[in-house]
Amino acid sequence: MSGPTEPWTPADLLRFVEQNQIQAELLFDLGHTPTVPAAAAALGVAPDQIVKTLLFLVEQPGGDTALPIVVISYGERRVDKGRLAERFGVGKKRVVLAPAPVVLATLGYPAGGVPPFGHRTPVPAILDASMQQLRPDIEIFAGGGDDQTMMRLQIAELMRVTQAELLAVS
Repeated sequence: MSGPTEPWTPADLLRFVEQNQIQAELLFDLGHTPTVPAAAAALGVAPDQIVKTLLFLVEQPGGDTALPIVVISYGERRVDKGRLAERFGVGKKRVVLAPAPVVLATLGYPAGGVPPFGHRTPVPAILDASMQQLRPDIEIFAGGGDDQTMMRLQIAELMRVTQAELLAVS
């Protein structure tokens, strides 16, 4: 793995996938794919087949610490911060999308290429419950470690590997 301060790469993710026998394939050199529409266009798939991995910070009562939470959702659905706030028993203003430097420092990957697992720091994950409505064998595409790489896998494998809490957040 790359060092503690430098960005991890698709090679680091590939190593994690292989070491953990995850049924996934990395797709390299797709062009610039930092957004759901760009990724869908590059892959020739529907936006709802694109999985996005976002890092939220939930400010804890007292205000001196924030709990990092990975939220995995799909397509262009917006994550409802109010639902995250309710889940953690805080006000909506205490839930913020992590800035890019925090994403990189916490997860190891740059925003726009964050995979749903294999992070620098293990962080609790929430999977948007709407994804559970998809067939478990449906093929999805997640961040592959940078903005030019995607990872192909099935919903069932994503759920198995992340062991994420299911919560309706979109």
